[in-house]
Amino acid sequence: MNRVTYGMGVVGDPWILKTPSLTSEFEVWKDEATKPPALVVRVGKTQLSYQLRALEDAHAMLKMHGDWMPLGNADESKPVKEGTLEAWARSADNPVGGYYGLRKGYRGRFANYVSPVLEMLGWAELEHNARNNRIKAI
Repeated sequence: MNRVTYGMGVVGDPWILKTPSLTSEFEVWKDEATKPPALVVRVGKTQLSYQLRALEDAHAMLKMHGDWMPLGNADESKPVKEGTLEAWARSADNPVGGYYGLRKGYRGRFANYVSPVLEMLGWAELEHNARNNRIKAI
């Protein structure tokens, strides 16, 4: 399981998680006051945000998928491999009809930052290899 310092997952007391490869630490919290409600990620001084519903939507998709799925991490400007969590998070076929990311130019890396949250919540099993990690719903 991902190494985590449990906070409350709110702005003043974020969860502190590591990326799937366990090489980088980041802070994450829920901001339900924004429209739409957001999952906010801070990596150093960079802040990204994803629609909060991404957690439940990704979990439902992974349960339906039923097996391991590659993460396929990529920045927004980079192409993604089909059949990955990252591709699903950008697909016109997902429940929001495109990117879950809320800030243009910073809408990628969904698989890198959302998958550890799913693991921390106990909704997914996540591999922690140096690269080519996969995720599976619990």
